[in-house]
Amino acid sequence: MSSKITLTITQGTLSGKQYTFDSRSTCIIGRNHDCNLQLANEIDMTISRYHCLLDINPPDIRVRDLGSLNGTFVNNKKIGQRKRHQTAQEGLKLNFPEFDLQDGDEIKLGDILFKIGIEVEESELINTPNPVAEKAKPNFLNLIQILLDSAAQGDTNLQIISCYKLVKSLGKGALGEVFLAENNKLRKSVAIKLMYPSVPGKEEGIDQFLEEAKNTKSLQHPHIVELLDYGFAEETFFFVMEYCEGGNVWDLMQRSGWRLPVNIAVEIIVQVLDGLIYAHQVEIPNIQLVNGKLGTGKGLIHRDLNPYNILITYVNDKIVAKIGDYGLAKAFDLAGLSGQTLTGNQMGTPAFIPRQQVLDFQHSLPEVDVWATAACLYNMLTGYFPRDFTGDPWLAVLQSDPVPIRQRNKTIPPKLAEVIDLALVEKPKITFQTAEQFKQALIKSVS
Repeated sequence: MSSKITLTITQGTLSGKQYTFDSRSTCIIGRNHDCNLQLANEIDMTISRYHCLLDINPPDIRVRDLGSLNGTFVNNKKIGQRKRHQTAQEGLKLNFPEFDLQDGDEIKLGDILFKIGIEVEESELINTPNPVAEKAKPNFLNLIQILLDSAAQGDTNLQIISCYKLVKSLGKGALGEVFLAENNKLRKSVAIKLMYPSVPGKEEGIDQFLEEAKNTKSLQHPHIVELLDYGFAEETFFFVMEYCEGGNVWDLMQRSGWRLPVNIAVEIIVQVLDGLIYAHQVEIPNIQLVNGKLGTGKGLIHRDLNPYNILITYVNDKIVAKIGDYGLAKAFDLAGLSGQTLTGNQMGTPAFIPRQQVLDFQHSLPEVDVWATAACLYNMLTGYFPRDFTGDPWLAVLQSDPVPIRQRNKTIPPKLAEVIDLALVEKPKITFQTAEQFKQALIKSVS
């Protein structure tokens, strides 16, 4: 039995109704029609349109108020509420802390009362780490040296990295660190990324993530960073990847005063879209089928495109853009290995995520990647994010519309601006459903 969380309504019009979660998920509760749990109709003002957010990673669950009018209560204690004179738009500027929930806790919204039920898998009770120790980040420099030394000494599980020597660190992220290494025989540089689970002992999650890595390794395209090898040792995932000497787009923006020329920015995004066109259609070896089993499927979605993971290399002095970390960051999170990171805002980049992705955390479609590329282009041309973020970032994604791009930078050609603004429309759906559609509109706008 895997761990699961059950929400049971014990008071109110929906009394007796239950909702069960057995995997990494988020749940937005409110009266708006697109909430995961719509608890009231549009005229019931006791519950806000987007009232609160549950961040779920069984057996852990936490709650966060989203600036609701009447507040969210945990065991009769109020954890968040905007003031009476504040509008819902002003509520966007508020940012309430999240609260960890325990088995038997009660959440109240309006007159509706939820009771939290948590069933813990026996193996997780055995493997549960000390909460204080869990927060301590490992020393990745020591870890990679241990892995490389073990590989050099003949560890068969690490044979795939036995030919590499460490050069230097390329940078740290929320989930790990990337190192430059060199092949001793071929004198070829590679990037080795280490990712350390924040929730050790989740064997099912580890297997799930390694299957996802197999999917990423199957991607072979000039505008996708090649995953050469991967493995799991010393409680750490390691990935040997193609090295891109030009850094990432964020670095390029920084060197360019935070705005890139139109021709360079558009060319980078067109190349990214070429990578997405391929990845969204390619045959993938390990897709979860309707019957729940793994089988061959079609298309892989990235779900975390942003300027940090669009990498740059050069061929004959010409910029070549490559999509990095294809699907790995989100797969790590969905496998339950990153802890509860959505509400903590340690994982993901809300500036480059469409509202559809927040509303349906587990089941993203290709258009979320298309929207993210448009958000990246907006950022590259203006130095700003499409939305204004002044309070809770996830509520801003749900309720705020992107600012028209020429309000940020009036020098952007009108036809190009029109296409970018159109690409960032999310309601009732994302305008460009495929990468090919956005690519063609983009090329036409600058030709």
